Amino acid sequence: MYNEDLIHFSKSENCRDVSQSPLLDQLLGLGRACVLQVYIDKQKGEMLGVVIVESGWGSILPTVIIASMMHSGPAEKSGRLNIGDQIMTVNGTSLVGLPLNTCQSIIKGLKSQCRIKMNIVRYLRYQLGFSVQNGIICSLMRGGIAERGGVRVGHRIIEINSQSVVATPHEKIVQILSNAMGEIHMKTMPAAMYRLLTAQEQPVYI
Repeated sequence: MYNEDLIHFSKSENCRDVSQSPLLDQLLGLGRACVLQVYIDKQKGEMLGVVIVESGWGSILPTVIIASMMHSGPAEKSGRLNIGDQIMTVNGTSLVGLPLNTCQSIIKGLKSQCRIKMNIVRYLRYQLGFSVQNGIICSLMRGGIAERGGVRVGHRIIEINSQSVVATPHEKIVQILSNAMGEIHMKTMPAAMYRLLTAQEQPVYI
């Protein structure tokens, strides 16, 4: 991210209507991003109940993401947050560009408040809990939907909802995943096995 872009998104007023920003679409790259304003109600003195980590998987929007939610905590009970959501602002304070420990301190400081307003970036690739490059699953979010469903890093996606993606470009695979609704059924196999079956590599017999 260029310095002027970081300065732009570090100002909370520029995060309010960020869903209309072409710059954000460019920063997030392929896939479908959805920017939402959500409210979380909780008891005074109660923690929000989230674990946050630094952005990963090639994201160039430098803000924290939700990696886990405490069972029956305010965040989970609200039903408004998902693992993988990127947090842009909390009660009007922008988290964009801030160090992880600073963001953690800001969220810990919400204990005395009963209602939390958050601007989040909901990105479908993160909601599914994995990232894909050229048809190969290259990372998984711990505890995410994909990991719980048995998806494995290093596997090649063969089919998505009975549609073959063997010869499908990366951009099209991302589009198919972004447009999928409800349950997603995928067939995968180890990438090394795929290369052998498609004669991209010669077998070495032992």
